[in-house]
Amino acid sequence: MEYSVVILRFVPEKNPAPFHEEFTVEAAPHERVLDVLLRIKAEQDSSLALRKSCGHGVCGSDAMLINGENRLACSTLVRDLKGRRIRVEPMPGAKVLRDLVIDTDVFWEKYQDVMPYLVNDDPPPDRERLQSPAEHELIEESTRCILCGACTHACPTSWANPGYLGPAALLKAYRFIFDSRDQATGQRLERVDGDRGIWECYTAYNCVEACPKEIDITWHITRLKKAVLGRS
Repeated sequence: MEYSVVILRFVPEKNPAPFHEEFTVEAAPHERVLDVLLRIKAEQDSSLALRKSCGHGVCGSDAMLINGENRLACSTLVRDLKGRRIRVEPMPGAKVLRDLVIDTDVFWEKYQDVMPYLVNDDPPPDRERLQSPAEHELIEESTRCILCGACTHACPTSWANPGYLGPAALLKAYRFIFDSRDQATGQRLERVDGDRGIWECYTAYNCVEACPKEIDITWHITRLKKAVLGRS
């Protein structure tokens, strides 16, 4: 089937303003948007810039705005999009470097702000640090995050408040705050409290709709709010 693919391009050395470019592509319904974009790059315009790595919904590098929604290009099938017109743009709320490639430096800085690593000062055991199935159940859903950034770049607060940590960073904070093996709960709660953190979440649920792993991020942020209130 023939599809019309409209891509929001940005080539700063040639044009200071973004522009739309339309390509006509043959694609089977079972193919992915990533396949379509790579075919354009290989056969029609090799200058098209986009990020991709694993191509199987694990690395999260090919998150972009597809028909108005933040999605993974490698996980979005052509047949799941209505009609034969596909609109592809970089994710909103970030500086665009070129075409579909955004600057992710700020995203990763916020990720680092929540201490995204296990803190445990006890002598290490001979093997792993154990936790019960019930203890792991508290964090299991949050561990499915692939840090694609789709949630953060779909969040209205992130668009309006550049300092806001964002859903992805807050979800990562939850993952360690509720980990039974971690010993830095107090430090992390301090980091997510305040104007940059959980109280700037107004439960718009955009993050939940955008998450390719179907994580209920808003629920996790609500748990963080309760944890902060329970501490005071």
